[in-house]
Amino acid sequence: MPAKPVLLVIAHGSRDPRHAATVHALVRRVRSLRPGLRVETGFLDFTIPSVHGVLESLAAEGVRDVVALPLLLTRAFHAKADIPAVLRDAPPRLRIRQAEVLGPSPLLLTALERRLYEAGLAPADRSSTGVVLASAGSSDPEAIAVIARLARQWRETGWCAVRPAFASASLPRTEDAVRELRELGCARVAVAPYVLAPGFLPDRIARGAADADVLAEVLGPAPEVARVLLERYDAARTPALAALGA
Repeated sequence: MPAKPVLLVIAHGSRDPRHAATVHALVRRVRSLRPGLRVETGFLDFTIPSVHGVLESLAAEGVRDVVALPLLLTRAFHAKADIPAVLRDAPPRLRIRQAEVLGPSPLLLTALERRLYEAGLAPADRSSTGVVLASAGSSDPEAIAVIARLARQWRETGWCAVRPAFASASLPRTEDAVRELRELGCARVAVAPYVLAPGFLPDRIARGAADADVLAEVLGPAPEVARVLLERYDAARTPALAALGA
């Protein structure tokens, strides 16, 4: 049986230490769900180890196969440009497959609801609660369209209304979406950050949620997020397994 490819989780990185702590907590959750799978973490910026450094270390150890998984919720600039550029600069002995980003996935909607319920909502509140789906934001039209589509899908599960909002690059802002849901007549308004880890933009979302009734935590190491990581890993390694007859 050939060795399983190493899973390399690629996170953005941040000067905020909460970011790396949350990423590492998520990776620990992934390891607990798949004992025996080697999972490493590399950061694009601000935080060590760097992605390049991890790849160099793996090659020096004799590792051959790696699945590089962007710890991103949408296919925006980092997934389309930054990460492929770093992977192209990897040691040539490594066979690297880039997995898909985490979103969209039904499991992520489940994780968002988990966070809302942990923040104080109950399932019975759905029909009277408007939700702001607050993401970091992007200038990439594909990423914006994914968030808008996700908000529409989530609305169909019984919430009073769901409105997308963005912390940067796009409009509306969180506070604007909160105001719109109030004007729409929702009995309560909740803000669900569609972000993976704390940092500058999630803090901006939190400030924009000042007039909301409920502010959920970031997705972080939710078990559903860990399961999505493993789904993306399995999908990326499938072609190699087929070629090897595994």
